[in-house]
Amino acid sequence: MSLRKPTTDDLRGFLATQSSLTFTYAALGATAGTPPPGYVVDRTRIKLGEGEAVFRSATAALRQWAQFDLGWVEAWSPDTPIRTGEVVAVLGRAFGVWWVNACRIVYVVDEAGPVSRFGFAYGTLPGHAESGEERFPVEWDRGDDGVWYDILAFSRPNHILIRLGYPIVRRTQKRFGRDSAASMLRAVSSGDEVMGG
Repeated sequence: MSLRKPTTDDLRGFLATQSSLTFTYAALGATAGTPPPGYVVDRTRIKLGEGEAVFRSATAALRQWAQFDLGWVEAWSPDTPIRTGEVVAVLGRAFGVWWVNACRIVYVVDEAGPVSRFGFAYGTLPGHAESGEERFPVEWDRGDDGVWYDILAFSRPNHILIRLGYPIVRRTQKRFGRDSAASMLRAVSSGDEVMGG
């Protein structure tokens, strides 16, 4: 927690420390099935459009961490490859304060077929204000040609300030879902990301 935005050196040091630590929860990979009891579950699902071009654009946007390009939230580094075991920092700013949270990619989904899917889930490390897991997939159902973005998360507080301000935290989590969906819609409609994937 800081009043100033962390520098690149700050973030490198933070991730170097966090990368050797273990997850803060036991139910690794549970976003691929049923979230465990004792956690708050959030889900945001939005149709991005139709067809292969939209799916390819959405996939490229996820690879560039565009779902975090929100102005008040960002992923660092956006060059982090979508690969199991990679560690990323998620920066958030609320009420003039910056929070830096550490996450490690738990699994990646890359499937072609009647329903093609691309995405990943990451889980929290000790340097995160909460404990839990969040997945970020896009899917293209060739049956109806629809392309969807579908966030699923389970979480609970991992920091005393989060427990104290939990009603505000819940509003912020809901805002993240809405803003992330809007960011993915912008990324797909701009068409810029198609060349990246």
